[in-house]
Amino acid sequence: MRIDRRGVLTTGAAALAFSGLARQASAQSAAPAAETYVNEVEGYGPLLRDPNGLFDLPEGFSYTVVSQGGETMDDGLLVPGQFDGMGCFALSGTRVALIRNHELKGSSRAHRNWGPGGYRQERLGRVDATKAYDTFKNGQVLPGGTSTVVYDLETGETVRQFMSLAGTSTNCCGGMTPWGSWLTCEETEETPATADVMKEHGYIFEVPADADGLVQAVPLKAMGRFDHEAVCVDPRTGILYQTEDQGDGLFYRFIPTTPGRLVDGGRLQAMVVRGAAGADTANHGGDRFWSVGDWKEVDWIDLDDVESPNGDLRMRGHAAGAALVARGEGIHWGDGELYLTATSGGPIERGQILRYVPSPDEGQARERARPGRIQLFVESTDEKAMNMGDNLTVAPWGHLIVCEDNYSSELRNHLKGVTPDGKLYTLGRNIFQGNSELCGCVFSPDGQVLFVNIQYPGVTLAIKGPWGSVRG
Repeated sequence: MRIDRRGVLTTGAAALAFSGLARQASAQSAAPAAETYVNEVEGYGPLLRDPNGLFDLPEGFSYTVVSQGGETMDDGLLVPGQFDGMGCFALSGTRVALIRNHELKGSSRAHRNWGPGGYRQERLGRVDATKAYDTFKNGQVLPGGTSTVVYDLETGETVRQFMSLAGTSTNCCGGMTPWGSWLTCEETEETPATADVMKEHGYIFEVPADADGLVQAVPLKAMGRFDHEAVCVDPRTGILYQTEDQGDGLFYRFIPTTPGRLVDGGRLQAMVVRGAAGADTANHGGDRFWSVGDWKEVDWIDLDDVESPNGDLRMRGHAAGAALVARGEGIHWGDGELYLTATSGGPIERGQILRYVPSPDEGQARERARPGRIQLFVESTDEKAMNMGDNLTVAPWGHLIVCEDNYSSELRNHLKGVTPDGKLYTLGRNIFQGNSELCGCVFSPDGQVLFVNIQYPGVTLAIKGPWGSVRG
């Protein structure tokens, strides 16, 4: 998700918007809001107009506002703006920890004002700079990072909020680990030569779910330096899979030296489609590489100089035969397989969803005899059916929930559902001013609450409803 591609509201307008948001709303019994969208199955039925002008849902569904950008947190800092990827972890009792990314770019002057220090950075002194990863050249801590929200599922109350990672840049998506941490990804390759920063960026950082304050920011450099988007972990093998938000990006996997302990390093590899070295999976224009439903066997090649300051990892990988993926973004582990979005893939460049099934011998020498396979699972041929799917999650009932991130001033961003046979339906719609992208979709551990973010001006919603009534 490229935050510099669209206009945004001014900080003053955002402050007014924050104060006016209703904390709760239910779908109304009025007629559906006027907008045409394409559903291949019924899903939960038509969307009904939210009288609070924030988020439309089907009948029987409701949302609660969990957190808003600009609120004062328990550490005295402000909730930063530009909400993005998010994980949800069980704590004690009925409480969960939502660890949330903030896609605030180090090279953006405007983003300094949306950081935890406030519009004039008047609260920045509350950040422990010894734990932050990087600063601007004037010594001020960069605005990116993660915040943690402790939320009570039973009472629907936000218990506390605090910064949990500081001094990073453009924290886009990431992923949850089976060992109880959030991996937050920098979607940037800024260096001191190209931006007002002191260190190189483009890394993954780890935030424990049980952290009760700011953690030490340690870049996991062996996982590569590139425009990271998202990551997921195969709980069987401990292997991690990574996406890259570039039109000519690669699909990566990381084999850790010590499963569950990423600071020990490991091997970074890129996917090659067997028999089609350098394949372009995007299906752009008239050059179709594959059709929906097709499976391809894959191999993996080792990458070297993975933290090069030159920002050329994907180019070197492609030259060695790695396949191209058109803006790989959201990725999520399901039942023995993973799903990832290629946000600008497809003939109309409005998105693909790929499915990868690992080899029974994944990451071992004998996997060549039983290779992993990748499938083109969904491809949009109508922007009203799916318009640039981005973050996604696997629902407890086996469907995908996909956040849209389109740049249209007319077509709103939606939450889309995808059935196990690849059929689409509509679950929700952002009707707040600005039509910001939706992101950070994740279910509570009990499967009863879907959390989702509206990136700008920064709103986290908790959605409840009759999940078992889906049709299709």
